[in-house]
Amino acid sequence: MKIFLAQQNYHIGNFESNTKKIISAIESAKQQGGDLIVFSEMSVCGYPARDFVEFSDFINKCYESIDIIKQHADTIAVLIGSPAHNPIKEGKNLFNAAFFLYEKEIKAEVHKTLLPTYDVFDEYRYFEPAYDWNVIEFKGKKLAVTICEDIWNINDNVLYRICPMDKLMLQSPDVMINLSASPFDYTHDEDRKSVIKANVEKYKLPMFYCNAVGSQTEIVFDGASLIFDKDANLCKAFPMFEETMESVVLNDDGTIAAPVIEPASRMPNKQLNPDGLEEELNIAQIHAALILGIKDYFQKMGFTKAIIGSSGGIDSAVTIALACEALGKENVKAILMPSPYSTEHSVDDAVQLSKNLHNDYEIIRINDVYASLLSTVKPLFNDLPFGLAEENMQSRIRGNILMSIANKFGYILLNTSNKSELATGYGTLYGDMAGGLAVLGDCYKLQVYALAKYINQRNLPAGRQVIPENIITKAPSAELRPNQKDSDSLPDYAVLDKILYQYIERRNGPAEIKAQGFEAALVDRVLKLVNVNEYKRNQFCPIIRVSPKAFGVGRRVPIVGKYLT
Repeated sequence: MKIFLAQQNYHIGNFESNTKKIISAIESAKQQGGDLIVFSEMSVCGYPARDFVEFSDFINKCYESIDIIKQHADTIAVLIGSPAHNPIKEGKNLFNAAFFLYEKEIKAEVHKTLLPTYDVFDEYRYFEPAYDWNVIEFKGKKLAVTICEDIWNINDNVLYRICPMDKLMLQSPDVMINLSASPFDYTHDEDRKSVIKANVEKYKLPMFYCNAVGSQTEIVFDGASLIFDKDANLCKAFPMFEETMESVVLNDDGTIAAPVIEPASRMPNKQLNPDGLEEELNIAQIHAALILGIKDYFQKMGFTKAIIGSSGGIDSAVTIALACEALGKENVKAILMPSPYSTEHSVDDAVQLSKNLHNDYEIIRINDVYASLLSTVKPLFNDLPFGLAEENMQSRIRGNILMSIANKFGYILLNTSNKSELATGYGTLYGDMAGGLAVLGDCYKLQVYALAKYINQRNLPAGRQVIPENIITKAPSAELRPNQKDSDSLPDYAVLDKILYQYIERRNGPAEIKAQGFEAALVDRVLKLVNVNEYKRNQFCPIIRVSPKAFGVGRRVPIVGKYLT
């Protein structure tokens, strides 16, 4: 049996485009003699559709698309993902389903059993778990079809009381097929592979795992679909962050007609350091995810051009470089807005960056606007000493200018805040926290430096250093008052990032973090900064998710909570 996996990038709610893409793959697979083609979870409507599935019109369009697609499932069988009606009155109205199409008919429906409701997932909000489990018989084979989370209830990672594959094994299946929409994070590649391999080792069946690719606002799907033979040898590994379609032949004896690219004996490469954040951890994957996140956000929103505030600092430099790679240098405009406290070397660095990248830039000095605003509020400020209010005015003037240009010319403002800043509240609401999409909001400061070095290394064969060395080596500063440095307000990033990582990603409490050797008073201060600044993050723009715990939809804590404040 020749089985194709179609690793595709879908657009949520774009039924015409998704259907056309699915049909194109079906026709291609038919021309190549395919018996079965498998698509990813919720391929018909895109994932995650969230509250869209509460609209009956949205579900009707899913079924209309299935009706169109099934006309092409004539000589080839097709597995696609879509919401499905639940005919039973009790429970939720919908299932997260896989539809098995053949001979222009819906031959079978498979319903997802394990509905994740953690981090970015909220599936039990919408869907009812499966009531029953049945293999699909096709061309003399029994297919055990599962959907994403259904294969994750294994080994030590047991979150559910039911294991769908245990139920399906009672019917003696010949092969496992999983339709997935498993998001990327920089720790997930090997974990995912280990889970799939564990299923193969447990059930002694080959596994065809088809994962989605593409970015849906903040969530990036990396693809990386996999095919294992019944002996747990990896026989096919699809590329990450790319659309592709490939096939292998499943032999009658359950073997895979493909060479082994990774033997079952290989031990997984655990990528997560339990003792602290590795700033260069999988930096190439993070880079690729950010590029895809920017590219898809613009394409799917119908925008082409980005505007970015360029300060001469590391965060704006990396954001501009990533935007130029994702969108093309001709579609990126950098705006330099020096204030009375900006150093000339920062302006020079920002100019050199744009010259290196060949993107358009403008210099708009805000001295006069700033002086006018200070004059306007002077009667109200009663000659109080210069402080945070006067500092933040500069940032808000810049945000106003950037948003005005964006509105006038149809740009999207890319935010440059990093995770260290967002965690500690080191940013100005309606100023440098403005934007349509945060590129670096899930990257700690040390990771931003690692990205800068990686970007330069990638460009060295072309004979150029994109990000000037001075931007990488100089002490970071907001330059909102004379001789200001980040270290005036924050601990050294080499220490700060490790504490933040332990608290945010690993959910360790103050006692556990202090036991690792961090200064007690510093831990208390950092954790307090994180929790009292939730109100700022709650008003922030979407963040491209690259870590196992990003700010945004995947991390939900109260704004007015007393804990650790």
